[in-house]
Amino acid sequence: MAQLVGGFAVSHTPTIAFAQDAGKQDDPVWKPIFEGFEPVKKWLAETKPDVIIYVYNDHMTSFWMRHYSHFAIGIGEEYAAADEGGGPRKIPPIKGDPQLAEHLAFGMVADDFDLSYWQGMGLDHGAFSPLSVLLPHSDEEGWPCRIVPLQCGVLELPIPKARRFWNFGRSLRRAIQNYPADIKVAIAGTGGLSHQVHGERCGFNNVEWDHEFMDRLAHDPESLIDIPVGELVKLGGMEGAEIVMWMLMRGALAPKVNELHRSFFLPSMTSIASMVFEDAEPDPSPETKEEYAERIYADVAPALGLEGTYPFTVTRSAKAWRINNFLHSIVEPDFREGFKTDFEALAEEYALTEEEKTMIRDLDWIGMIHYGVIFFNLEKLAPVVGLGNIDVYAAMKGMSVEDFQKTRNAAINYSVEAEPAQ
Repeated sequence: MAQLVGGFAVSHTPTIAFAQDAGKQDDPVWKPIFEGFEPVKKWLAETKPDVIIYVYNDHMTSFWMRHYSHFAIGIGEEYAAADEGGGPRKIPPIKGDPQLAEHLAFGMVADDFDLSYWQGMGLDHGAFSPLSVLLPHSDEEGWPCRIVPLQCGVLELPIPKARRFWNFGRSLRRAIQNYPADIKVAIAGTGGLSHQVHGERCGFNNVEWDHEFMDRLAHDPESLIDIPVGELVKLGGMEGAEIVMWMLMRGALAPKVNELHRSFFLPSMTSIASMVFEDAEPDPSPETKEEYAERIYADVAPALGLEGTYPFTVTRSAKAWRINNFLHSIVEPDFREGFKTDFEALAEEYALTEEEKTMIRDLDWIGMIHYGVIFFNLEKLAPVVGLGNIDVYAAMKGMSVEDFQKTRNAAINYSVEAEPAQ
């Protein structure tokens, strides 16, 4: 069974990454940042979590107005630094945990939380700014633990209420407690504290509120969860409302906690703070591991063992990300032309394995389904190679097109091609 070793809260301003990358550790102006984070760094080194569930918000880098979700759980096998406009930071990618992510997803959806799933996108300063200070890392050794990033869409209103973040944390605790693998898990809540970075109110801080918030988060967290988001904005600045992610982290811990550490520093625009908590009392899951698993999989269980059926689950998506990403890129005209003229070069660019390249070359439709390709990417591939949907269906059934069409009410063929032949 997984063990929840505790939680930590930390600001994620890019100021932290700047100071780290510029070597400001001993500069008197910047040194308090590193001194404040040192106990968190030590706690992580001592507890040695296998995975950190990292609650953060992206800053219109990987997630922006094209598609913006409230709760988006990362399911990928690794995450690199995003380019925020000045180039990606020179830090190694950090490994993900698709198996844990899938378990958490099933648990949260069973508890009526609607999630988005994502991979193949970079982490911006909301994640790597504090992580690069708190965890050792190198190109040779990587990072000492994996992460499951939970991106919370808090920048585009309306956003969920503070109570929704708290309840998410309570449900997340039960999911962690019932994960069957013998691993240690920590949860991080990030963002804040008080700051505003836009408009005439730019530069707003409220140190008194920052300290009151940390006191209440430690000792009376439920006194915070019915504060309207607009009131949080008044108290802590528009962007300071990120503290709902600290509430999510706190919700995942026991009602009573031991506060092991607290730091606070306001150098310029953002109150930079950190806290560390461990449970001070038992708060066990009300269900056994077996009862929990039966409940969270009950809705999909009848489909999971159905012959000739391959539900596109989170782990299936993560395993076949590379080939699915390649085939989905067919929607881009330049890629589509490159596919037709020099498949091998394009396959190398996307780092396809030999197995993946062979399945595409051979148009092994059922093999790609078995591997984890979702059908709707095969539907994109078919017209590029001069075939229709019926050709793909027949091949998956191991039949000729003519024989397959005899099983239909009409002998037709079609595809998603924009200008089909008349």
